[in-house]
Amino acid sequence: MLGAGIPREQLFYTSKVPPKCINYEDAKRSINESLEKTKLKYIDLYLLHAPYHGTEGRLGAWKALVEAVKEGKVRSIGVSNFGVHHLDELERWQKVGLASLSAASMTSLPLIHADLSQQQSPSDAGILSVNQVELHPWLARPDIVDWCVKRDIVLEAYSPLVRATRGDDPLLKPLAAKHNKTPAQILLRWGLQKGFVVLPKSVTHSRIEENTKVYDFELSAEDMKSLETGKYEPCTWDPTTAELDS
Repeated sequence: MLGAGIPREQLFYTSKVPPKCINYEDAKRSINESLEKTKLKYIDLYLLHAPYHGTEGRLGAWKALVEAVKEGKVRSIGVSNFGVHHLDELERWQKVGLASLSAASMTSLPLIHADLSQQQSPSDAGILSVNQVELHPWLARPDIVDWCVKRDIVLEAYSPLVRATRGDDPLLKPLAAKHNKTPAQILLRWGLQKGFVVLPKSVTHSRIEENTKVYDFELSAEDMKSLETGKYEPCTWDPTTAELDS
């Protein structure tokens, strides 16, 4: 893993508990497998990939992450694709334990370790550091963003380039011409000015270089306003809408 000669402290490695493993036992197994495969002594950030498998699965998997932090296997923990209702559920448990959750969502909770049903101490509750979701002007998610911003939770934006499907969009072309930038650079700059950690994906060297050239210009308030589409158009899956019992 470190064969390239890069000091470990200069790397920030993130991994996830897969959607099918959102439960206590499988989440613990996923963390241990990540450490074994990477040969790392610790992982910087570990996320729950999706809010599936009901209350028992989500909170059980979260407890596995909290334990990994206590054991020094993971430095920080978070979630991915969590909607406001999933975030509310986790926050309620962190604050006052499972007693505050609805009866409908507690039917299988005895299967979790007994201490999950008690009021949580800060060390047992864990710190939610990140929510990683699809974010771009056609999926700005103001409800999720507001929830996270109010709690100082970092928003990581995946698919910030809308999977290269908006290069000719009439909203982007005039801004690209105005700033002498590409549509992709406009999208990345939008995300940065929103305060997101943007996660562009590319295997093309020239595009990777292009993606770095977004710090020498700024979108005006008017520019940002023009990108407020109010639309809900995900370009990937959208687990944020999943029901609590799904």
